Amino acid sequence: MSDFTDLVAVVTGGASGIGAATAKLLAERGARVAVLDRDVADVDSRAFAAVACDVTSTAAVDAAISDVVSRLGGIDILVNNAGIGAVGDVTENGEDEWHRVLDVNVVGIARVTRAAMPHLRESPHAAIVNTCSVVATVGVPQRAVYAASKGAVAALTLAMAADHVADGVRVNAVTPGTADTPWVERLLEQSGDAAAAAEALRARQPMGRLVTADEVAYAIAYLASPMSGSTTGTILSVDGGMSGLRLPR
Repeated sequence: MSDFTDLVAVVTGGASGIGAATAKLLAERGARVAVLDRDVADVDSRAFAAVACDVTSTAAVDAAISDVVSRLGGIDILVNNAGIGAVGDVTENGEDEWHRVLDVNVVGIARVTRAAMPHLRESPHAAIVNTCSVVATVGVPQRAVYAASKGAVAALTLAMAADHVADGVRVNAVTPGTADTPWVERLLEQSGDAAAAAEALRARQPMGRLVTADEVAYAIAYLASPMSGSTTGTILSVDGGMSGLRLPR
C-alpha cells in the first residue's frame, strides 16, 4: 500500500515498542516519518528524521516540531504515542508520580498537538491518532495512576475530535491491550516470577496471548490513513477481546 505517499508523519515515543512499529509501517506505506523521543540514538537516521524531544517540555516540543517542519516541509499525520506506565493502587503512588505520569501521558499530548496544529490545519489529509489503553475502560489491578491518565486520553481524544473537525483534522485513538513491548518486559522482570507473571498477562486476554506492537501499528495506520477520511472521534480497541468478551472459565 502507498496511501501515505508524500505525507509527513510525526510519531512521538517512536524509538521503541508501538511507536517504532508505527514509524516503520508508515514509512513502508510511503510517509516521510519524523521520530520524536527522548533518546533517538538508536533510530535509523537514514530511514527517519530522528528528533530528540521530551514531551514534558514546551520549549523542547516547540523546537522539535519546528525542526520537523523545517526538514520535511509540514505535518500531515501526528501519532501521539509517547507515554509512561506506573504500578500500584491509589494509595501506593505519591503526588510526584501522579504528576509525572499525567504530565507525560496527557499534557504531553496537548503540548505536541498544540505545536503541530497550525501545520495540520494546512494539510488536506490531517489526522491525529492518540495511543490510549484498554485500562481506560476496564478495571485492571495495580494500574490506578496509569488508568487515570489513559481515561483522560480517551476523553481528550473525543474533545479534540469535536474541536477540530471543522478544521479538517481527524482525531482518533487506539486502545491496546497488554502488548509485547519493552515496558511490559520491564514489568515482568520486576515481578519476582517473570514466567508466572507473563502467563497471567496472557490469560487475562481472551485470545490467550499478548497484543503485538505491529498489530497496534496497523490499527494506528488505519485511523491515520487518508482512506479513512470519514473516521473521527473513534476509539479503536486492539486488546485481544479484553474489553468486549466475557468467556466462561
